[in-house]
Amino acid sequence: MIQTVSTISLVLLAISLVFCAYRAITGPTMPDRVIAVDTIGTIFISIIGVFSIKLNQPHYFDSALIIAILSFSGTVALGKFLIKGECFDRDID
Repeated sequence: MIQTVSTISLVLLAISLVFCAYRAITGPTMPDRVIAVDTIGTIFISIIGVFSIKLNQPHYFDSALIIAILSFSGTVALGKFLIKGECFDRDID
């Protein structure tokens, strides 16, 4: 039962990953692309989680945590770049 559910989940996550990749490539505005890239990171983390459950291997959760941290910091950096035009403050007082 869990094998069937996890296989269906992986297929649906892969389909949603394709749709988000399309939005990231053709998004009409830059914020749409940033949100699509953030959603791709979230879907990728979900794929790793479902794959870990399917294989009964908890070791993959560590890589999912690292990807989540990198995805969050990348989204924050892109959001700051969109608002200010730069990622790092260069004010030296």
